[in-house]
Amino acid sequence: MQFTDILAQMGGVQSIARDLGVSESQAARGADALLPAILGGFKKQAQAHAGGLDGLGGLLGQLGGGGLLDQVLSPRPTDPAPGNDVLGQIFGSKDISRTVAQDAAGQTGLDPALLKRMLPILAMLVAGVMTKQGAAAAPAPAPGASGLGGMLGDLLSGQAARGGTSGLGALLDMNGDGNALDDILRLAGKVMR
Repeated sequence: MQFTDILAQMGGVQSIARDLGVSESQAARGADALLPAILGGFKKQAQAHAGGLDGLGGLLGQLGGGGLLDQVLSPRPTDPAPGNDVLGQIFGSKDISRTVAQDAAGQTGLDPALLKRMLPILAMLVAGVMTKQGAAAAPAPAPGASGLGGMLGDLLSGQAARGGTSGLGALLDMNGDGNALDDILRLAGKVMR
C-alpha cells in the first residue's frame, strides 16, 4: 500500500483538499508528487541525527508528534506553522521547499503556489502518522530498529520495491541512489547562486 493510500484511508487527503479548497483528486496528485521528497527528508534526518531513527522519533515528538496528525484531521482549518517547523528540520531551507514545490508543479501541472501551501500540511500528516505508527509498533521492535525505524524503513523500502522512488521522486533522483533529497539539495544550491 502506498503512503497516499494510507493518508486517504485516514482522511488526510480529504483534509488537505478541504484546507486548500481543491478537489480530492488534486490533493492526492499533489501528495503523490510531494511525498518522495518529504520521506527522503525524513530519511536524511534519521541518517544525520544522533541516535538515528530513535533520535528522529524524539525530534518528531518535540515538533508535535501524533498531535500533528490530529491537527490536520480536525474539522478546524489547519495552522501550517507546525508543518513549516517540520519542513525546516527535514529540508533546512525554504529554498528547498520552493524547489520541491516547483518541480512537483512541473510533474503534476498543479500550481506551484498550491503545492507550496500543501507541503507543510502534508509534512504534518507524515510526521503524525510516523509517530503514531511508530508508537504502536514500539512494544515489539525488530532487532536494531525502533517502531519508528520499522515504519520509516517500510515506507522507504516500499518505494524501493516499486522500482526506486516513483513519480517526482524518480524524476528528481538524478543519481539513482533511491533518495531524491540529495539531488534536490544540489538543485536548490544551483538556484540560490
